[in-house]
Amino acid sequence: MPAKPTPSSVSIARAHIGANIRRLRKAMDLTQEKLGEIAGYHRTYVSQLERCRTNISVDRLDRLAQILGVDAHTLMQPPPDEEG
Repeated sequence: MPAKPTPSSVSIARAHIGANIRRLRKAMDLTQEKLGEIAGYHRTYVSQLERCRTNISVDRLDRLAQILGVDAHTLMQPPPDEEG
């Protein structure tokens, strides 16, 4: 199994996006599979985003943000548990 990405190997924005997608998905009681189905993406793509294993295009980010009920900018902000 590949090592978990370290903070220095992952952009801060990508880490925020992954954490926020996971947080909002769970708050809506959606599985990765269901979120992927709604968005038209494969479950593994959602998993890769949440684990910071892949990048996301602006269009796809906007699509997920709409589904999660926020704007794309919100997904790039520090998750509430990381704010000081």
